[in-house]
Amino acid sequence: MPESHRLRVAVIIGSTRNGRFGPTVARWFSARAVRRGDLDVDLIDLAETRLPEVLTDQDEPLPPQVRALAPRLAAADAFVIVTPEYNQSFPAPLKTAIDWYYEEWKAKPVTFVSYGRESGGLHAVAQLRQVFTELHAVPIRNAISLPSYWELFAADGSWPRPGADCNSAIKTTLDQLAWWAHALRDARAARPYTT
Repeated sequence: MPESHRLRVAVIIGSTRNGRFGPTVARWFSARAVRRGDLDVDLIDLAETRLPEVLTDQDEPLPPQVRALAPRLAAADAFVIVTPEYNQSFPAPLKTAIDWYYEEWKAKPVTFVSYGRESGGLHAVAQLRQVFTELHAVPIRNAISLPSYWELFAADGSWPRPGADCNSAIKTTLDQLAWWAHALRDARAARPYTT
């Protein structure tokens, strides 16, 4: 596939907690996305970026960690947020990471892969949709929810089980994300998005 037709997808692991399950989910999603052949994945682990918790004022210089991540987000055509649900919301480090940036999210599609107990992280996703809409990103309809994700392990210890619903849900989610990413990339190239 020509380089100009490929899409750059940033997969962001939103939890920084010790013992988190996010990297397992993100590796699964990224491997499936790359298999399509039309997506280049940039896996961003917020535990590794070490973004500061305290935001600077508008006239202050950005910390080096924030400047280092900015080009990776700016280069993305689409975003996938991998998030757990903590107390019916999403993790504080994810909100901090979102708030450090503005232009990088604008007029780009975003979807979610959430995990948790019975809700599968859907409370966190509902709030994230509002946050990203405020930033002029475009949350797509389909997302992947993993309720009671610990039950999706196969007998050999691999995750997820071959018959798990998430294995079929990922195709539709990726198809929608790619459609929106192409449409919005073309629209941004034809006419700059204004707020």
